[in-house]
Amino acid sequence: MSPFILLSIIIIYFALLLWVAYKTGKGSDNESFFIGNRKSNWMLVAFGMIGTSLSGVTFVSVPGAVGKDSFSYLQITLGYLIGYIVVAYVLLPLYYRLKLTSIYGYLQQRMGQLSYKSGAWIFIVSRLVGATARLYLVVNILQITILDSLGVPFIVTTLIILIMIILYTYEGGVKTIVWTDTLQTSCMLLGLIICTVYMLNHLDLSVGQSLTAMNDKGYTKIFEFDINSPGFFIKQILAGAFITITMTGIDQEMMQKSLSVTKLKDSQKNMVTLGFILLGVISLFLYMGGLLYLFGQSEGGHITEIIKDGIPKKEFLLNGKDIFGDKIFPEVALNHMPGFISIIFIIALISALFPSADGAMTALTSSICIDIVGMKDKPWDTKKKEKFRKNVHLIVAASFLVMVVIFKIINDNSMIGLILKLAGFTYGPLLGLFAFGIFTKYKVVDKLVPYVCIAAPIISYFIDKYQATLFGDFKIGLELLIINGLLTFFGLWLIRKK
Repeated sequence: MSPFILLSIIIIYFALLLWVAYKTGKGSDNESFFIGNRKSNWMLVAFGMIGTSLSGVTFVSVPGAVGKDSFSYLQITLGYLIGYIVVAYVLLPLYYRLKLTSIYGYLQQRMGQLSYKSGAWIFIVSRLVGATARLYLVVNILQITILDSLGVPFIVTTLIILIMIILYTYEGGVKTIVWTDTLQTSCMLLGLIICTVYMLNHLDLSVGQSLTAMNDKGYTKIFEFDINSPGFFIKQILAGAFITITMTGIDQEMMQKSLSVTKLKDSQKNMVTLGFILLGVISLFLYMGGLLYLFGQSEGGHITEIIKDGIPKKEFLLNGKDIFGDKIFPEVALNHMPGFISIIFIIALISALFPSADGAMTALTSSICIDIVGMKDKPWDTKKKEKFRKNVHLIVAASFLVMVVIFKIINDNSMIGLILKLAGFTYGPLLGLFAFGIFTKYKVVDKLVPYVCIAAPIISYFIDKYQATLFGDFKIGLELLIINGLLTFFGLWLIRKK
């Protein structure tokens, strides 16, 4: 498929996004930007949040990880469902009762000003790292598959995509994103289904036959029963639940959309519905991952194991090129499938890219304006507040550019693993802060809270680094997030007021 044709498809798709933004952003103000005037339809929010929750990382990394981890990611997904139920019936009633625009306002009311600022800063760092890691993955794929051949540098590609996102979020914010996310989620899921159906037809397999073939290759294994393994099923399910509670329930970006729904009951329906839909969608992603490896093998590819730096590592060689992990879906879709599938893949990929980036930029802008600067309490007129918010939005976009370049330098082979690992360090203090606030009645020495929030991730890092010395054969995986949260909770307990 010609790079010019694929680039033209991206431009047409973006023009459609701009048209939707123009239609939905009319008459927007700061309240529209931050929480959509609390008039969003819960069904639209639930459907659009699928795209935000999945992102380009899920679209590429989850299918690619099947070659290494089989269907074990489903263990984490079962935990996600538990987490969404907790968010719906524990956290959302709290947020609605307090009529919060920023959920970190709860920490201000419960613990104090510095606790509030600490929570907001942790969110800003966490979301900046997570969103830019997701953005990097998709930008890098577009760079390698299309723009390298056109001589466009990576940094220019990133800059253009960020300008695109700014253009359609600049005015409407959440009010616009609720609609653009719905469009993008539709395109992403449609692309997933079409690619899956094509591979089944090409391989001449029924769903049952394909599952049998995957089982013969060892791809369908879900549960890990070795208690010492980082993939032990109880660890994974618990980690999945706490990842959802932190990365959704105490994350301003995700809650910003839920709080834009008028009624609490509708917002709860949105959250529980999202949990069940994600379980089904991620199952389909894993199934497609198995198909990708079967398809690659039918084209002459094979998995081999090598030793690199003394560590066993798997490769999937196709035409002499290693396409294991994140590389397999782009390589197969763009170079081993018909042109119309390549177009569908690119549309689905950029549809997965935008929801995870646009919502993050909007949420970070909101948190900086409301939580850090305290814009709502400033004696500024409406015009000055709007101008300040737009300037902050541009600064956030610039920070995205810097972070994407950093991830380009790191260049990790499986971004889903890296993102979940980073979440364990960055979201742990938020988990501890909210848990302490909700489950105890103690006040804390507010001025000491930032020190606790810095110490907990540092201790967690050393626990993770030296876990072999500390625990022997027992390996810590994603439950590092829970450990980090417990350390924060314990630190807050030590500085509680009598």
